[in-house]
This record gives sequence, structure tokens and C-alpha cells, in this order.
Amino acid sequence: MLKQIFRFLKKIIASFFILYGYNMIASPLGFIIPMNIITVLAVAILGIPALFALIFLLVVVF
Repeated sequence: MLKQIFRFLKKIIASFFILYGYNMIASPLGFIIPMNIITVLAVAILGIPALFALIFLLVVVF
């Protein structure tokens, strides 16, 4: 149980850094994804495809 908690915390931290890196690269273009608990958990649970889905939603909706 404790091992699964640490694995999930590691995924949350990695997804935070992935979103931060994306925002640093995309900030000159104006395509910034807000870093909140929903986006971090989405990328932590679903992985990189969630990041692409968030980018797609950002481009299409806004």
C-alpha cells in the first residue's frame, strides 16, 4: 500500500514538472495550461496523452 502511494506521489511530481516545462516552452506563444490540481492529476493519471488533450482543448476552445 505504501509503495503505491509513493508511486502515485512520484507521478504527481513528474506531471507537475512536465506541465511546468511545457508552460516554459509555450509561454512565448501564449499557449499556457494553468497548473492546478485538476490538470496535474489528469496528467498524473492519464499520462502524456492527457497533456496532448489539454493542449488540444486549449487550442480549440480558447
